[in-house]
Amino acid sequence: QVQLVESGGGLVQPGGSLRLSCEPSESIFSIYIMGWYRQAPGKQREWVVSMMNGGDTAYADSVKGRFTISRDNAKNTVYLQMDSLKVEDTAVYYCNAHSPWNDADYWGQGTQVTVSS
Repeated sequence: QVQLVESGGGLVQPGGSLRLSCEPSESIFSIYIMGWYRQAPGKQREWVVSMMNGGDTAYADSVKGRFTISRDNAKNTVYLQMDSLKVEDTAVYYCNAHSPWNDADYWGQGTQVTVSS
């Protein structure tokens, strides 16, 4: 079973930046779609961004142009760079690994991002 370990959340002022990290317990980037989701208080979990195993990316409209997903194969780590943060970005952010072969999903433990002045 793949385990995903996240880090990098915290408190930041509007307009600020944060970088989240997600390290899988195995080298899975070549076979899994990596992504980030978020869940704000009282709301359902929503998709934020995905990176296909070939490197193509897709972003939710709400974060396009502000968030960037990347990966470092040597460090076996996926990153989410979040710039120009807004109050409405406040949520628990979850790293996700999805297998397009058997529809398996693995989730990180979540990391809190709070955007507030």
